[in-house]
Amino acid sequence: MIDIQENGISLYVHVPFCKTKCPYCDFNTYQGIEGLMMPFLDALKTEIGLWGQALGGPAVNTVFFGGGTPSYLPRGEIGKVLSSIRDAFPVAANAEITIEANPGDLDREACHELLAQGVNRLSIGVQSLNNPLLALLGRRHDAGQAAAAFSIAREAGFSNVNLDLMYGIPKQTMEQWTETLTALMDLCPEHISMYSLTVEDGTPFQKWVDEGKLPDPDPDLAADMYHEAEDRLQSASYHHYEISNWCKPGLPARHNLAYWRNLPFLGVGPGAHSSLGGFRFWDLDSPRTYNYMVQRWQEEAPLQLEAITAEALEAAPQVGGFEQLDTETSYGESMFLGLRLLDGFDLAEASAQVGTNLASHFEAQINEAVSEGLLRWEGGKLKLTKPAYLIANRVFTRFVA
Repeated sequence: MIDIQENGISLYVHVPFCKTKCPYCDFNTYQGIEGLMMPFLDALKTEIGLWGQALGGPAVNTVFFGGGTPSYLPRGEIGKVLSSIRDAFPVAANAEITIEANPGDLDREACHELLAQGVNRLSIGVQSLNNPLLALLGRRHDAGQAAAAFSIAREAGFSNVNLDLMYGIPKQTMEQWTETLTALMDLCPEHISMYSLTVEDGTPFQKWVDEGKLPDPDPDLAADMYHEAEDRLQSASYHHYEISNWCKPGLPARHNLAYWRNLPFLGVGPGAHSSLGGFRFWDLDSPRTYNYMVQRWQEEAPLQLEAITAEALEAAPQVGGFEQLDTETSYGESMFLGLRLLDGFDLAEASAQVGTNLASHFEAQINEAVSEGLLRWEGGKLKLTKPAYLIANRVFTRFVA
């Protein structure tokens, strides 16, 4: 049996469809291919079932539907996918089940249906509560629709809602940001994720910046926006538990915590990544090719695996690539992922997980970062100092071979 049986896994489900693709987005998402949606859903449910068989049905502790826009799927389809997950894996009774949603997709019927199907956490892609900035970002909602979607979800019975926001957007002013933060405080969601916009290669945003149609984001202004959010959210009793994430007490994103604690996870769907049994692997990006290759895997009837191996991954046609993690890479990833958690990184616990004394292994790097004021020890845990939050990569790169 594979060594993930005892504690279980997290499951990520990638939905590659968007009604419109935002010009800043470089994720594996597509618009205008709705004709592939139903074949994709059939392939997705098949892949879930085949992985359940191959892995021997480990417990699933969290499920996250990301994308893309999972809420863009036809009504009832999320429930069917969840049924296939429950058929393939024992899903924990208290499992956190999250779906990313566009505000325009969340009417009362949709929210009631998602709750009835077992979804218990929403992550709403608000990004901004300023209409000109939403138009610049190519979003298909306005600020009023975003606030209304949150209210509808709350009235329907969702008691755990995350709102995603961006700062450092080209042309964004501090006044616009503080207005968004004020409106956010009025909504009072359980969880808030905030990310500085990065202009990614190959996106329309990158082309517009190169052509001088958009200014480069101002990193100093973005830093000021981050600190303004820190202060406001602290005053509103939010717990800053990860560099880019805040929550009401006791309500962190459990699925993302599994990533930051370097725990095993399985990704299904085009381009989805997995980390299991000492391997990192990922599905093919193309939805059309993915659909075909999952069908091939089903025809080959994969057997239950005794271990994740290169041979097993090569035999799964929908797997687009993989790498076996050497011990040094595993140690380094445990360090830089764990240090994202601002309550502190328990090196003793992580050492037991990876099988070596991380404090000794990285003694020189830790001491150097402590001497530079980037890390500190507190209560037996190692943690970033507050000035290091926005320059954390200066810490993380020390642990990467």
